Amino acid sequence: MALSRSDLLRLMESLRTADGIELIRALAPRLPQELIEAEATARIGAEPGEHTAARTTWRNGATATRP
Repeated sequence: MALSRSDLLRLMESLRTADGIELIRALAPRLPQELIEAEATARIGAEPGEHTAARTTWRNGATATRP
């Protein structure tokens, strides 16, 4: 979902507040890992720990010998 220019400007203004700066500080370390996880999910076609009959392995790479 793309933001309109006015929505983007409002978002940027709200992030300039003290609360917004703290939010950015809290999210910044986590954001790269979230992007990696999203890309891995898209590429692999499975969420972490997901297993289906069509797939013979789990997302974490273990074989399907689990119950």
